[in-house]
Amino acid sequence: MNYQKICQETIGIAKKAGNFIKTERKKITASDIETKDKNDFVTYVDKTAERLIVDKLKDLLPESGFIAEENSETYRGKKYNWIIDPLDGTTNFIHGLYPHAVSIALQEDNQTVVGVVYEIGFDECFYAWKNGGAYLNGEAIHVSSKQKLSNSLIATGFPYKDFGKLAAFMQSMSYFMQHSHGLRRLGSAATDLAYVACGRFEAFYEYNLSPWDVAAGAFIVEEAGGLNCDFSGGNDYLFGKEIISSNAGIFNEFSKAVIQLMR
Repeated sequence: MNYQKICQETIGIAKKAGNFIKTERKKITASDIETKDKNDFVTYVDKTAERLIVDKLKDLLPESGFIAEENSETYRGKKYNWIIDPLDGTTNFIHGLYPHAVSIALQEDNQTVVGVVYEIGFDECFYAWKNGGAYLNGEAIHVSSKQKLSNSLIATGFPYKDFGKLAAFMQSMSYFMQHSHGLRRLGSAATDLAYVACGRFEAFYEYNLSPWDVAAGAFIVEEAGGLNCDFSGGNDYLFGKEIISSNAGIFNEFSKAVIQLMR
């Protein structure tokens, strides 16, 4: 498979979906917003964008399966599977805020080989293919070179329905407020990871995430020279609902701190 070619085609699909989302942003009304779960929302824009993406990806790779947030298509392919979030940051979107992003990843034999995150507000497309490096709008990107947590800017995501680890999470925020350049919460995990990949953030951590939130972004981080793990230090960050991601320089220090604080 030509991963670079597949990636370029995927970029075009992500941008088409992103342009649709952008044109619909000012048309959304309260009656268009559905509640899937506590503080978990969906609109016709999410659903239509996902349908657009799935239909185009079927044409691109007919034998592939899909893991998609809004369930327009959910079935596993034998070799290839797309992991899709048509609108990561829906709460931002319905409140007229950025960032929100389209996130698309392709797995081959359960290994990610292509990742695309298109952040709509700044018209920034982050992407990578297996062993090809990582890019932002055509320019190569790399994780930052910071070597100490104390010199780092950290991103996270607040829990919105699973509060079982809230006490530990609040403890972690207190620690990182005091031992880093600061914390940021943007409301789009895919964008947070893309920003780690290009060096705007040194690190990101969050729990209660789904594979479509992190699949593309985590892969882009790795191709940009960064590292990922779960809250046990293992590799189950895609389906394990928790992720630690950072540049290589602070990974040991940062992951150790998160693991200890989030116990």
